[in-house]
Amino acid sequence: MDKKNRKRRTCVVQAGLGDPVNYRAVIPPLCLSSTFQMDEIGKKAVHEYSRTRNPTRDHLAQAMAEIEKGYGACVTASGMAALTLIVHLLNPEDLLIAPYDCYGRSYRMLSALAEKKHFRLKFVDQYSAKGIEEAFSETPKMVLIETPSNPVMRIADIKAIAAKAKACGALTVVDNTFLSPMLQQPLTLGADIVYHSTTKFLNGHSDVVGGCVVTNTKELWDQLDFWANSLGLIGAPFDSYLTLRGLRTLELRVHRAQENALAIAQMLESHPKVSKVYYPGLPSHAGHTIAASQQEGFGAMLSVELKGDQDTARRFVAALNLFRLAQSLGGTESLINHPASMTHVSMGPEAREKAGVTDQLLRLSVGIEHIEDLLSDLRGALAAV
Repeated sequence: MDKKNRKRRTCVVQAGLGDPVNYRAVIPPLCLSSTFQMDEIGKKAVHEYSRTRNPTRDHLAQAMAEIEKGYGACVTASGMAALTLIVHLLNPEDLLIAPYDCYGRSYRMLSALAEKKHFRLKFVDQYSAKGIEEAFSETPKMVLIETPSNPVMRIADIKAIAAKAKACGALTVVDNTFLSPMLQQPLTLGADIVYHSTTKFLNGHSDVVGGCVVTNTKELWDQLDFWANSLGLIGAPFDSYLTLRGLRTLELRVHRAQENALAIAQMLESHPKVSKVYYPGLPSHAGHTIAASQQEGFGAMLSVELKGDQDTARRFVAALNLFRLAQSLGGTESLINHPASMTHVSMGPEAREKAGVTDQLLRLSVGIEHIEDLLSDLRGALAAV
């Protein structure tokens, strides 16, 4: 069977298998060598120095390009390294438009780089026709989309935004971390570049920090590959090996966690101590229809706003036993996060308020534990506040 016709489930399981230089090992071995012997002076080889090319990192890059249906991929040291790599496509006079409610560290880094005149920057509302029209009124060079957004799960119409970007010669870049390629494939919707924090669902075991960028053309990949090598933003071989191992169970993990998330969202939405639930899988969610049209599922991430204040949120978290207060997301275990004091604290109070990141907002990364145990844990914590 031609690799191009393989289903994603097959791609992630078979990634790297059958490599001719793997000593007949079914699972490709980890290659830690930093340098490689060359045959002779002046004769180039695929692998010469691991900052440029490494067999283990290559296996992961190939797998990511396949499941995102792209041309090629660059594996980076973190999700923020992936975004750093992408913005190196911009010049000082180029305008980047980004969502006003994006991940807090992305918001802060983009703002800091714009202050240093690396590019021009405008945060916009990408969730309404008026907002999109205003965003494109200044002819951007790059459009950054984060859908669902972090942490209030707003949904941007990738296909519509990508079409407008193409019409004015802008690149469309999508952060696909929350859904993974199993539930959303932005390149098939018109995006030019998709990127991930592979720390999250792709690795899925909370033991690796990494990132990845996938492009739809050789031209874009060549540019990003140059910058990844030149800046040294590349991921380490061992991290790539672990991520590739985690990738093999991606579909199983994502779908089990997604089932749990929907059940939790439905329970929370009907609870009297909950003010609002942010989960695109609920028909009440403002972006439900668009999400259903461009996603193959609604994911394992949701946020909940409790009635009360930050002290209410503090008491709720303290009463939990299974959901652990921690940064990050996408692991097999369930986590809870307080964005206002954790992931989005660097945005500053005004930007947080505009984005809807209140003191009583909590973000849940739902794991693959038994749903009855997770529901019991949440109900018990709600009873304690």
